[in-house]
Amino acid sequence: MVTVETIGRIRRAFLVDHKPIRQIVRELRISRKTVRKAIRGSSTEFRYERGVQPQPRLGEFVGRLDGLLEANSKRPARERLTAQRLFELLRAEGYRGAYDSMQRHVRAWRRARSQRGEVFIPLWFAPGEAYQFDWSHEVVVLGGVTTTVKVAHIRLCYSRMFLVRAYPRETQEMVFDAHDHAFGLFGGMCRRGIYDNMTTAVDAVFLGKERRFNRRFLRMCSHYPSRFASRHLSITRGAGCHGLRLSRTASFVS
Repeated sequence: MVTVETIGRIRRAFLVDHKPIRQIVRELRISRKTVRKAIRGSSTEFRYERGVQPQPRLGEFVGRLDGLLEANSKRPARERLTAQRLFELLRAEGYRGAYDSMQRHVRAWRRARSQRGEVFIPLWFAPGEAYQFDWSHEVVVLGGVTTTVKVAHIRLCYSRMFLVRAYPRETQEMVFDAHDHAFGLFGGMCRRGIYDNMTTAVDAVFLGKERRFNRRFLRMCSHYPSRFASRHLSITRGAGCHGLRLSRTASFVS
């Protein structure tokens, strides 16, 4: 199955990096038919609807496996059971599924509970290399009534040119609209976008730089062929917050 992220990589390689189809096929190890479908069509997602979803054999043992993993995580490192040993314990209790199915669940469980590692972003950018996106909450007077609005800030990392646009909420529709207006103002787009771990873009944060991005956000990134990087909130205390303060001062602080 071709994922939304793979489609985005194909489109960026062809439209941004100007790589030939043969090179894309070789680098991504996918068929020419898939590459042509991704670059010639307007769809940013290939959907396959399964008629009947089979019930995995692991289903009734998930609770038991989670309990074993939780207890195992509290043991000293040298005494923890391996995935193979956990598989043997489940087999003894009646599990008849494959080891691979259980191992995938174990890996997902460990990733979800891993502590977040430190993340760093560069402070120097080439022209057209990257933009930053962030939100702020501002108190304004609308029709004589004091209210709080959500403000989208999109700033070019090299020139510091920015767009500030206010919305009533922080929904995905507002995120997409802000990007559309920003790229129209800038007259194009950058090769990379830098975002906070906002819920409209990131579904889950794993160890280090690993993220599970929201499907609709990935489709937007595929529509605008740019790479994206997600940064932890504490990173915004540096250059990101400095740019945010500048745009807030120019737009809202008198």
